[in-house]
Amino acid sequence: MTLFDKYGGVPTVSRIVSKFYREALARPSLQPYFEGVDMRRLIDHQVKFISHVLGQPASIYEGRTLSAAHGGLRITGEAFGEVAQILKHTLLDAGMDSADVDRVMATVAGARESIVTD
Repeated sequence: MTLFDKYGGVPTVSRIVSKFYREALARPSLQPYFEGVDMRRLIDHQVKFISHVLGQPASIYEGRTLSAAHGGLRITGEAFGEVAQILKHTLLDAGMDSADVDRVMATVAGARESIVTD
């Protein structure tokens, strides 16, 4: 059983992603990264991406590479860490087991080099 199935599929992932962005957008340090962004499109995209991270087949996520998607944003290591912490707390608040959250966060940590550019 995948983590996607274990935690309820798209409805759960949608709630997690919505809460994650509410938290991220509430942080003044992160707000500039989202200026002019179509949030509805980004949330839809992120639901697909997180679903993939949680074990859905690769075919569900057909977006750009992480480097291409984040390259022009000049994301700092500090901002990456802040976003990672928001995600971790959101997953725990959603009722994910600590060990499962650790698995997801290991995937996130592995993506750091593709996202942080500044």
